Amino acid sequence: MSTIQILNKETLSERKYPLQYITFEKPDESGEFHNVAKEVYFRPDAVAVLLADQRQQKILLTKQFRLPTFLNGNDSGYLVEACAGLIDEDETPEQTARREAAEETGYEIGDLEKIGAAYSSPGATTEYMHLFIAGYTSDKAHQKFAGLKAEGESIELIELGFEEAKQQLMAGAFRDIKTILLLQHFFLNHS
Repeated sequence: MSTIQILNKETLSERKYPLQYITFEKPDESGEFHNVAKEVYFRPDAVAVLLADQRQQKILLTKQFRLPTFLNGNDSGYLVEACAGLIDEDETPEQTARREAAEETGYEIGDLEKIGAAYSSPGATTEYMHLFIAGYTSDKAHQKFAGLKAEGESIELIELGFEEAKQQLMAGAFRDIKTILLLQHFFLNHS
């Protein structure tokens, strides 16, 4: 039985996903109870998928505008990242990974390997992210931009050789945690 007691939930917004101010009681290491209050953003679970062509030794990433990064010091607001998206109610994480890869890159992915799942920002959001690595064929002709216009997406495709991606990773060029994690896993286990 949990020793955490929810004392109050105040809804601050329900515009897209619920944002609540929650007051709860929890014990410290000595068993003494303390009241704590936190804002929690209830977001759906998500996927991130790194596309890799082992034969051609290439990685396919996306570059898109992310408003929160712009508001927090990223001058352009653009991030280079693995494709990702929210899981629809009727989808499995694997189905979402395939859908998002097709929507954001135009590629139908081949093999799909789940490498794990984790909370993306557990101090503020409920989002649980499923992480995948998938094969794609880089020698097929592809567009330079992708994304769903209906969702306001304008996604530039960034194709990097394994060595260039590894050098950028080591130099700290990537600023998206899911992409850093996926690239580290890939280079430790697949190349």
